[in-house]
Amino acid sequence: MQGTVDGFSYGTVTPVTAYVMACLGAALGLRCITRSLRNDKSWKPGWLALGAASIGCGIWTMHFIAMIGFQVEESRIRYDVGLTVLSLAVAIAVVGIGVLAVGYRGASTTTLVIAGTFTGLGVAAMHYIGMAAIRLNGSLRYEVRTVALSVLIAVVAATAALWAAVAIRGFLTSLAASLVMGVAVTGMHYTGMAAVSVHLHGAAGSPDVGDSAHSLLLPMLIGPVLFLALAGVVVMFDPMLVLGDGDWNRTASRRRGPGPRTEPPAWSGSAFEAPPKATDRRAYEPGAPGRRNG
Repeated sequence: MQGTVDGFSYGTVTPVTAYVMACLGAALGLRCITRSLRNDKSWKPGWLALGAASIGCGIWTMHFIAMIGFQVEESRIRYDVGLTVLSLAVAIAVVGIGVLAVGYRGASTTTLVIAGTFTGLGVAAMHYIGMAAIRLNGSLRYEVRTVALSVLIAVVAATAALWAAVAIRGFLTSLAASLVMGVAVTGMHYTGMAAVSVHLHGAAGSPDVGDSAHSLLLPMLIGPVLFLALAGVVVMFDPMLVLGDGDWNRTASRRRGPGPRTEPPAWSGSAFEAPPKATDRRAYEPGAPGRRNG
């Protein structure tokens, strides 16, 4: 017996919210990766890790917000906790590998193809691991060609995201890229959901294992959403990301003024950038070697 599947039981609320979270994670991730490439003094591993975690959390949050709207009329749905947590770990890990690859090896065609394919397959794995966590009075079946299309969308989206991370620097262009990435990631999810059908097991009933969507997914979403909020705070308070390289340098020059200095400039770095050492102060003393006196 076929079950009646409804992927939009809350109307447009869940798909729109899922899209917004995918865009937010992509936007924060792109800005963090951009920041890692802007200044050699920055702690690159920290920015790359923050960017990868932001994108991974955005993708996972998008998936399970969308899943809150997924219902089968003839059966209640529950979720296996272990597989749900595993899907989050997979999302962050595979995006992290792809981001580290392009962050350290650059955006060569070979690197992008390999890293994008691996990351895209990982994102698809995250989606289907999340689907495997579903417990209901029946079994899920998939239409193979639609699944293949969803995997292809994931690979293309991941490759485009990694390319944008190293090739796009401006704020507005990064914002536009994140909106496109949100469309691609959300499109991958709903393409995968279009492949799903449910075969019910006899009489209507409820699974006796797992937690309901509201008791498991809503509390679990709090952590990734809070993480994205904290990542947003880090990005917002980093001067090089707010102003950009050129504007930041011009602002710093106006603050210093044209005259000679006898004190080192105030440190205005970020959470992933170390302050100057005390020994560096000698470079600003009058008569110091290499210092140009006014």
